[in-house]
Amino acid sequence: MEIIKIDELQLTDAIELIWSTFLQFEAPDYSKEGIQSFKDFINDKKILKTLEFWGAYDNNELKGVIATNDNRKHICCFFVKAQYHRQGIGRRLWEYLLENSLSKIITVNSSPCAVCVYHKFGFTDLDTEQVSDGIRYTAMKYER
Repeated sequence: MEIIKIDELQLTDAIELIWSTFLQFEAPDYSKEGIQSFKDFINDKKILKTLEFWGAYDNNELKGVIATNDNRKHICCFFVKAQYHRQGIGRRLWEYLLENSLSKIITVNSSPCAVCVYHKFGFTDLDTEQVSDGIRYTAMKYER
């Protein structure tokens, strides 16, 4: 398994992985507005240019993606293909980010199904679940 910074040529594959995984795990619990809001976010070229993406590759296959903004202080997207869940890929991506971020605090707005994963990584809730533009999330932080 190799963690590689995703460039513009690989970005299409990363967005496809994010979208298909979102549809499988998140969309069933979201309103139509929330699904459209997320789709608009991951297709907004202006926003995408502000993010850094890293991919977990194994035998040239992209198995997971993590994206951050604000100088690696906030996780914007974090997805692993369904067939590779519970194989340590998410942990490898998280540890890579942690090793390559100078931030003392890293934040995320976690989807409902990922809250327990973030708790395992040492994140704590900052508030109860919120909804904004149909997107359900729990604001969380990790502090070194």
